[in-house]
Amino acid sequence: MTKSGKLLASARLMEQNESLFRCPVCHGEIKIDDGKSLLCTNAHRFDLAKQGYVNMLTTPSKTKYDKRMFDGRKMMNEAAFFEPMLARLSEIIGRSLKPAEDKRIFLLDAGSGEGSHLMTLREMVSRQIQMDVLGVGIDISKEGVLMAAKNDSSNLWCVADLAKCPFADKSFNVILNILSPSNYSEFDRLLADDGVLIKVIPDSEYLKELRSVFYEQDDRREYSNEQTIQLFDRSFELLDQERIRYSVPLNPVELEHLVYMTPLSWSAAEEQVQQVLDHNLHEITCDFTILVGRKKNK
Repeated sequence: MTKSGKLLASARLMEQNESLFRCPVCHGEIKIDDGKSLLCTNAHRFDLAKQGYVNMLTTPSKTKYDKRMFDGRKMMNEAAFFEPMLARLSEIIGRSLKPAEDKRIFLLDAGSGEGSHLMTLREMVSRQIQMDVLGVGIDISKEGVLMAAKNDSSNLWCVADLAKCPFADKSFNVILNILSPSNYSEFDRLLADDGVLIKVIPDSEYLKELRSVFYEQDDRREYSNEQTIQLFDRSFELLDQERIRYSVPLNPVELEHLVYMTPLSWSAAEEQVQQVLDHNLHEITCDFTILVGRKKNK
């Protein structure tokens, strides 16, 4: 699809779902203006990019998430690195949704990166529940959202701050938060009363092979997610908690993509990165905890 075609398709999809949006500046209602912008009732304007996404940040943002990291995550998704975890998420989402006639399911990926998790899950869930699912991906990184929009025009993609989400109250049946920071007050506002929040966090053995090299003489070799679970439980009613652990065989090219995908390499010197690549690792451990919650009664 051409850039003009992507812009048109994105504008049409946003126009069909205008009620999802609210202005991140003044919280006013938003309409599509001339197929090129989102315009709120107080004249705050957000232009659609030619690639089919909209930037709704109110202030510029700096982030460590760069193109190399997003390229790595895309390649790891294509190598089925996350497939068992995503398949389980699809089952949990399907189990959690209540059947409703002529109702579209709205699925928000908060911290969507380059979009591959949301693209995969939307297809899985749509097939499973035989209902129309609209995926909405937001990330503070323009680089990640740009990649997502280039690869997909069936979901909505927004550059946005999780603390100032540009969406109306109670808009989403499911909010996903996969290996990404949370904002529980915004999640509470955005989630429908009967909706579910699903958060995926690393467990103790996640990438243990990399951790043992990067943090050889460091306490960070050992990882605990206890505090993260406690914070989730304080913020939402914890309905379910489960662990999914599996190993993935990797070739040297995939290992390099993995190394640059993970924040473990961000503070590492290039010699350390090369040391990991030279370790000739053939298998990597994936170890996740999946938390499922709903809004607490107030």
